[in-house]
Amino acid sequence: MDFEVRRADIRESRVVEHEPPPLESGQVLLRIDAFALTANNITYAVTGDALKYWDFFPSSEPGVWGRVPVWGFADVSASAHDEVRPGARVYGYLPMSAHLVVAPGRVDSDGFVDVSPHRAALPGAYNSYSRTDTDPAHDPAREDHRMILWPLFFTSFLIDDFLDDHGFFGAQEVVISSASSKTAIGTAFLLDQRDPVRVVGLTSPGNVAFVEGLGVYDRVVTYDDVGSLGETHAAYVDIAGDAEVRAGVHRAYRDRLGHSMAVGATHWDGLPAAPVDLPGAAPTFFFAPDQIVKRTKEWGRTGLGDRVAEAWRRYVEFSDGWLDIRRSVGPEAVTTTYLDVVDGSVDPAVGHVLSLGPDQS
Repeated sequence: MDFEVRRADIRESRVVEHEPPPLESGQVLLRIDAFALTANNITYAVTGDALKYWDFFPSSEPGVWGRVPVWGFADVSASAHDEVRPGARVYGYLPMSAHLVVAPGRVDSDGFVDVSPHRAALPGAYNSYSRTDTDPAHDPAREDHRMILWPLFFTSFLIDDFLDDHGFFGAQEVVISSASSKTAIGTAFLLDQRDPVRVVGLTSPGNVAFVEGLGVYDRVVTYDDVGSLGETHAAYVDIAGDAEVRAGVHRAYRDRLGHSMAVGATHWDGLPAAPVDLPGAAPTFFFAPDQIVKRTKEWGRTGLGDRVAEAWRRYVEFSDGWLDIRRSVGPEAVTTTYLDVVDGSVDPAVGHVLSLGPDQS
């Protein structure tokens, strides 16, 4: 069973019923237990062609329909691979489906990498699956947190690290759009711990109280008041992906805007290109895997992992004060939740954990 969306109009979706295919030698069948669905996954869909997100999990009609990538947990239900046994539980990049066939390579005690031919040219950071029984960061009681927050927090960690690595481009404050989004919250949480840098959150009027209540933003500004900004040097972290908001930030700071980072598209339906003559630093896309590669070379895989794990531990404790986790099972629940996330009608405090198959708990 696969949940597919029409690539030309991501508001249109369908569920395709089918049996898992027979395994070839070296392949493994994963039963997808659960996955999270957030605005980040909508960004995957919106940028699916440009960044090849559609290529990870081909649909029944490639080019017309696509399977939106998500993060979640799966169990090995059948194996034709000598080093991967049924019953193993893994965390990683998955489709919104009930099953997934992978071809494990580079198998070790930590997990494996899917070396299926169609994924060979795609970013390796998305192809690794970690075994829960050997992962020191795994906490069975926090699996929902990991599905909802971990991929977003990892991006937040890399944004914070990238800005710090570049001296914040001379900025005294960092402005973050879509301040109520989970990627923004994670970024603000980390930046808030860097004393010299003020953190400014941009949000809609209805989310002001929630954003202020988080305690990680020094100032919260509504989108219609962006013109009140611009008094000091700044860097902009654009998670909303709204061209009008982006232009407003650039015009407020003008030459005092040292960096403009395009990260996401929570306002995905407001994505027409911004004017090319915007003042300040030209907007540039932040591709998280590039920073992963850089830090892995400099710190080593273990060094990067240790730094992220320590920051993650503190962030999960912080999230207990505001995160409302909601679980839903079945095609109808997945469809309803997906449309709510696409339409931006989900309470920012809510984190959705979904499963297409029957409840396995």
